[in-house]
Amino acid sequence: MSFDGVFTYAIVSELEETLAGGRITKIHQPSAYEIVMLVRARGHNHKVMLSAHPTYARVHLTNETYNNPSEPPMFCMRLRKQLEGSIIESVRQVDFDRIIVMDTKGRDELGDLQTKRLIIEVMGRHSNIILVDASTNTIIDSLKHLPPSVNRYRTVLPGHPYVAPPTHGKLNPLEATEETVLKKLDFHAGKLAQQLVSAFSGLSPLFANEAVFRAGLANRATLPKSFLSLIDDVRGRRFAPMMYTNGEKEWFYVLPLKHLQIEGQPFASASELLDRFYFGKAERDRVKQQAHDIERLMANEKAKNEKKLLKLEQTLEEAKKADVYRLYGELLTAHLYAAKRGMTEIEVANYYDENGGTVTIPLDPQKSPSENAQQYFQKYQKAKNSLAVVQQQIERTKEDIAYCDTILSQLETASPKDVEEIRDELIEQGYLRPRAAKGAKKRKTTVPELDRYVASDGTEILVGKNNKQNDYLTTKLAHKDDVWLHVKNIPGSHVVIRNKQPSDETLLEAANLAAYFSKARHSGSVPVDYTRIRYVKKPSGAKPGFVIYEHEQTLYVTPDEELVRAMKQRQKEQAAKPS
Repeated sequence: MSFDGVFTYAIVSELEETLAGGRITKIHQPSAYEIVMLVRARGHNHKVMLSAHPTYARVHLTNETYNNPSEPPMFCMRLRKQLEGSIIESVRQVDFDRIIVMDTKGRDELGDLQTKRLIIEVMGRHSNIILVDASTNTIIDSLKHLPPSVNRYRTVLPGHPYVAPPTHGKLNPLEATEETVLKKLDFHAGKLAQQLVSAFSGLSPLFANEAVFRAGLANRATLPKSFLSLIDDVRGRRFAPMMYTNGEKEWFYVLPLKHLQIEGQPFASASELLDRFYFGKAERDRVKQQAHDIERLMANEKAKNEKKLLKLEQTLEEAKKADVYRLYGELLTAHLYAAKRGMTEIEVANYYDENGGTVTIPLDPQKSPSENAQQYFQKYQKAKNSLAVVQQQIERTKEDIAYCDTILSQLETASPKDVEEIRDELIEQGYLRPRAAKGAKKRKTTVPELDRYVASDGTEILVGKNNKQNDYLTTKLAHKDDVWLHVKNIPGSHVVIRNKQPSDETLLEAANLAAYFSKARHSGSVPVDYTRIRYVKKPSGAKPGFVIYEHEQTLYVTPDEELVRAMKQRQKEQAAKPS
């Protein structure tokens, strides 16, 4: 748990310094658990992310762009009515816990001054965002409703008084002294880090383990000092936001974590750190929920086609026996005089064998010799006719499997907007039925919105995140001399460099994008082909996103998320500049 009371203290310090006195100008709810507020403060616009997600709950300033639904949810509309136009008077933390309170002041419809309190409880799956009338301590509304049947201690419903989560009698570490730390610890019981977490409010195992690590072996004498030294850094706001990874797991914190013994990546602020750490994580969760039915459908389709392919390959093996059936028919016809009804097999001379060998022909004892011969000729004809058909079906089935793989791969990197385009494509391809809604107007056909990135030298690079975007980018938008990239023999995005003569560095950066937005994004040394758009063709009748190309060259890159993020950040900065 990285977002503890210490991290909350750091975030509140940032929010108080940045937002106090600012006006709330707009409120959005991009997903079921997230609220984004736009605040105008000190001559600048700021975006604040408030998340009550069960896994990714957090509060911070953000520079990310979030897609909002066409119809705002009810809670969002309630927040807009109560808070838009209000002034943020203060931002504070409650008892060093993971509870942040924003006090706002504004006027209602009658022009009367009203004080509202927005309370964000960052507590894992119990996280919530609650709007309270500060004058009466009455809940106006909340993101998650909590009836008495669920929790007897506190009811979180409109009209009920707001009751804070229980504190469990823990002490505020900002008020701790060496004496209080020693009183709370039993050095004979061991598990000192766990004891610190149990005794003091808002502390995570990360903080406690760090205090114990810095105390060393003589922790009885030095643990209170190392603990208070860390608390003093917090009180003095001497923060050093860092992100750590060992290749399998990630951590973040606002104090150096020496006990991890890993080199950390520093950030300018706690908000910038959270923006980076949660980059794509919460959106991936939204996409997973939104595309669950598509993912299950395509996985089932793939499994069904894989079974079909096995049967077709067995049929093909049977079809390859056509010449054997013809041989049996001809030799049996020539030896009808020697065959009798009731025989299960007959050994005859093989006239086609230069060495004068013999062939044993299986017979159906229920049929006459001539009927057996006729049956072999029928099998021969059937096998000969089916050979070409089965081969075509095998190729078509392999294409269907590849198509399923492509869709599943695209879902791994899709945004909510991309999912809707994938859904439209599957409806057009007959995999999904259109969603019928009474009185619903047919959506206008719009030009796909492509993902844009900017290379180190300022060159624009376009990325298709689904088949509709890939087709539009490759067959309609790109110029014939633009450079086109795609991972070799693996489902992935089409990438186009808007430059006829890109530098080697830009080529590598574009190849990195192609590898990152592919099924091989977690692999190393991924082969990426590149060629001119003029050499990329879409075969007639091919499935969406499928192309063939020639005159290609190949680069090998290892996908780098930091590089992808840097290119996207350059694009945002470029787009923000006045034209």
